[in-house]
Amino acid sequence: MTGRVWLVGAGPGDPGLITVRGLELLRACDAVVYDRLVAPEVVGEAPVDAIRIGREPLEQEEINQVLVRLARRGLDVVRLKGGDPFLFGRGGEEALALVDAGVTFEVVPGVSSLAAVPAAAGIPVMHRGVASQLTIVNGHGPLDFASLAAAPGTLVVFMGLGRLEELAAGLVEHGRAASTPAAVIASGTLPDQRIVVAPLGRIAEAAEDLDPPALVVIGDVVGLAALLTPTAAVAAA
Repeated sequence: MTGRVWLVGAGPGDPGLITVRGLELLRACDAVVYDRLVAPEVVGEAPVDAIRIGREPLEQEEINQVLVRLARRGLDVVRLKGGDPFLFGRGGEEALALVDAGVTFEVVPGVSSLAAVPAAAGIPVMHRGVASQLTIVNGHGPLDFASLAAAPGTLVVFMGLGRLEELAAGLVEHGRAASTPAAVIASGTLPDQRIVVAPLGRIAEAAEDLDPPALVVIGDVVGLAALLTPTAAVAAA
């Protein structure tokens, strides 16, 4: 009998932000395949006799094969992914591999970093009268600076810390004001969360000592952080 696979979003970092459904499945699984950034406390919720496989350093195709192989052994498998499986989580690729293999699966959405990490920093990515449009981009991929600079509202960049200087310069060069508020949030939702706020033209320099994982937020909504995080340490530059 073939087992099943659940693609479960573990949330943005804080162990308490996994969903109830995700936690129930994790506590009942036979095997868990987990991402590097998933909190150890969450992985530890799997049964003591469950197979545990870390995603690193396996390639994506190897992960796909592992999920199929475990399911064909009759095991119920939780694929535990940071954030949400379908938002820069490559959950779609894994789901297609399971379809091709004839393995039953279910997607269990997770709390995404897209809104949760800015919210933890006091930044609502949408706010009436400030931003009614949201653009998201993968910082590891090709960047269309002209389109991004022209997009109104809020810009959220995943995995953009390593290209922050290039990102800021490209946006300014293509018309985004250098004075646009920007923020970098490192280790969002975790106890060691760090937030740096600066104008776009200076954000790369201001955030140079931050380490990934980090989310970049650009737009007028960043200006609300000083008002909405009275207990958070927000470094302004």
